[in-house]
Amino acid sequence: MCIRDRYMGFQFRNMQAEGKRATEATTGLVVSTGKIGTHLKCEPNPPFIQERLKVFEAIYAKNVELYKTLPRKPIKVQLADGKIIDGISFETTPFDVAKKISGSLAKRSLVAKIKYSGKITNLDEGVASAEIEEEKREAGAQKVEAVFDMHRPLEGDCEIQFLTNDDPEGKIVFLHSSAHILGQALENLYGSYLCHGPPLENGFFYDSYVGAQVINQDCFAAIEKEAEKIIKEKQKYVRAIMSKEEALELFKYSPFKVQLIKSKVPDKGKTTVYRCGNLIDLCTGPHIPSTDMVEAFKVTKNSGSSWLGKSENDALQRVYGITFPTKKQMKDYVKMMEEAAKRDHRNVGKQQDLFFFHNISPGSCFYFPDGTFVYNRLIEFMREELKWRGYTEVLAPNIYNLKLWKTSGHYKNYKEHMFILPVEKQGFGMKPMNCPGHCIIYQEKLRSYREFPIRFSEFGVLHRNEFSGSLAGLFRVRRFVQDDAHIFATIDQIEQEVLGCLDLALYIYGTAFKFDFEMVLATRPEKFLGKIEVWDKAEAALIACLKKLGVPWRLNPADGAFYGPKIDILLKDALGRGHQIGTVQLDFQLPIRFNLQYRTDEPCKEIKEGKEAKTGKGAKEAKEVKEVKEAKEAKEAKEAKEEPEKDRPDRLKEVYPPDEYDSEQFVWEEKDLKPGFARPVMIHRAILGSIERFLGTLVESCVGKFPFWLSPKQVLIVPVSEKHMAYAEKVELRLKNEGFAVSLDRSNFTINKKIRNMQNDNYNYAAVIGDSEIASGMVNIRTRDSKRLGKIKIEQFIIFLKAQKNAPLSNAHKKILDSMWMTEDEKKTLFAEPKFEFVKEKEEKEEKEEKEEEKGKDEQDGVPAKPDAQDKIQETKQTNPKFEYFY
Repeated sequence: MCIRDRYMGFQFRNMQAEGKRATEATTGLVVSTGKIGTHLKCEPNPPFIQERLKVFEAIYAKNVELYKTLPRKPIKVQLADGKIIDGISFETTPFDVAKKISGSLAKRSLVAKIKYSGKITNLDEGVASAEIEEEKREAGAQKVEAVFDMHRPLEGDCEIQFLTNDDPEGKIVFLHSSAHILGQALENLYGSYLCHGPPLENGFFYDSYVGAQVINQDCFAAIEKEAEKIIKEKQKYVRAIMSKEEALELFKYSPFKVQLIKSKVPDKGKTTVYRCGNLIDLCTGPHIPSTDMVEAFKVTKNSGSSWLGKSENDALQRVYGITFPTKKQMKDYVKMMEEAAKRDHRNVGKQQDLFFFHNISPGSCFYFPDGTFVYNRLIEFMREELKWRGYTEVLAPNIYNLKLWKTSGHYKNYKEHMFILPVEKQGFGMKPMNCPGHCIIYQEKLRSYREFPIRFSEFGVLHRNEFSGSLAGLFRVRRFVQDDAHIFATIDQIEQEVLGCLDLALYIYGTAFKFDFEMVLATRPEKFLGKIEVWDKAEAALIACLKKLGVPWRLNPADGAFYGPKIDILLKDALGRGHQIGTVQLDFQLPIRFNLQYRTDEPCKEIKEGKEAKTGKGAKEAKEVKEVKEAKEAKEAKEAKEEPEKDRPDRLKEVYPPDEYDSEQFVWEEKDLKPGFARPVMIHRAILGSIERFLGTLVESCVGKFPFWLSPKQVLIVPVSEKHMAYAEKVELRLKNEGFAVSLDRSNFTINKKIRNMQNDNYNYAAVIGDSEIASGMVNIRTRDSKRLGKIKIEQFIIFLKAQKNAPLSNAHKKILDSMWMTEDEKKTLFAEPKFEFVKEKEEKEEKEEKEEEKGKDEQDGVPAKPDAQDKIQETKQTNPKFEYFY
């Protein structure tokens, strides 16, 4: 599997890899033909291994002879520091170069990134990938940069960079090579017919056909043992180029490989394979030097899949694994996974009555009342912040005629991820994105430069037809809501608007939620709309904004949206895992496709002539000007209609023929600007991104311990006994009236048991009420982290809570508040620090309660303790109708 540009784009591509396999080929389509493997016999150490090895050795011998005939000429190899090392073409390898620098570098390097300034000859000419999932490119097309095996001879003058496991690209090569170890183990143990084995962000998997056998957890130990044997054998990874006919002969035993080769390698074309030990597989590489660079190997899970992702095809077994170059890293990983299991938002969501999933609606979340509270609070928080930043909220439909999606380009580039259905013999699509709807809203009025920038926001419900295998709790869903916004701006406003979006991101991630994050610039992908020069202009604008912002960022080549480059923002959760959440995308394409225009401050010639006619030449002259103008427009329209398309190569045009959804042909064609008008730039902006994904990340980071302003369980009123209940109900009523999320513990448990339950349920505060609290009009406050704040008057407790009721103010919000008109007294009140005071008393009774609490905790942890007569085995809940309307 090719490593180029793949290492940064895993957040979306991995989900595809784990779901339905791509069927579009490099040179054709991998045709789905139903079951093709039912006749195969699967047994340990199958005969095809040795037969395949004999064919490979003959082909590889030809490769060796070919290399002997290639010209040996002096070449210059430039290192990252500018130093030049001399070498010989088709003889000097990256390993040789690394060894001249230092032995340790040569030992640590996995692969080398090569940038050729001049190849003496190109051995890869005509080579096509025969893998299931591979980037489309012309056969034999040369890359500006390529990642090479350490022992592959260099082919000309070049720049070189050595990649280790510390580099993202190097790590992916390491995992990809590890997948080949897994594949060899599966062949040896089960006679598996290998299908597909890609690296993932955290690990790898291999799909294989094993007949009626089932690979489950009971098989994991045997697979790991076989893998360890392969690792100890220090098997080298060897690359070979071969013709389509040779590849068919090599893999004639496997109908799966034959189908790939026939579909993806053109006639008279070539492809590449890799060997390690007895394993030989279709692969574009590159790979690590040998298997012993992998020190720790672990099988993580298994699942089922289908050939080419289609259920009517053969059922496959999928085995997942993870590897590391040291055993310590594996130990740390296992520990992290144990912690991750505790934090898994799917488990925490059910445990804390936040949300759950049901197979009646895969990929759609059901929210309990507490989860709904947090969900709505996130939206309210964003809505309030956007108000201070000049956004106006809009609403658009959820379903559109396919003409809209053909105009936007989604039908061509995103159809497989859309829910499409026929309505009255026409095709309609559920919206996977809000942007086309916002273009329609923009179109509805004549726009002027005086309105700009126009900032539309929408919390619209979106539906995406994600593959079932890629669904992953809240992280990958089919139904979700985005905090979406689209900014229509002039060219001159791009920088200020993008910087404004990034400033919002810094506030949300850093100030409000205290997340670590990184920014990534994703550039033009393989499938894109528009002209390359427009893309270059957009990418340059985003780079300028990132540099001006002054925060670290990195490049993710070829992973932009099909309509424009973007800045993705990756959040890091409490375990250091990255989640792609926010994005800022620059789009010059949709304004063209929807013919979006605005009147500029430069009046056109016809307008000037009309004004002169009306003011200076009288009605007769005005009429003449109008007639001349109309004649000119009619002539231009006629010429445009008659002019052949081939004479207007710069005008974009797409024809959509009738298909299973639409019986009529649809033609989209780029339209000209009206005189005196210009094209706006469109900026797509989402900060929380999918509310679902952000909530999942948040839950796993705080394990349900939400900050007070976001918490669905802010205060629990805890009466010491039944006689304090009446006073506790009054306090509950007052706090609810102030808008806080408050509950009253009506159980008959001891005070210590109630406090433990409060902490387990993640209430922010417990307000304990006993005799002394009633007598003094106070409550005794404790936190969920066992901290005693002390006693406080009810009215001061309300001030204390109100100070935490909202997220910290953003700089944009503060700036507006500071500049708005208000009296000096109002300013003092607005910016004054809240005043409240806790009274900390160390009474004998409280000390006794502390001892009881410690005793209770010991009891909970399994330490023997004397039974408390006041504890009840079951919690009794009493319902007071007087308070029902608060829920």
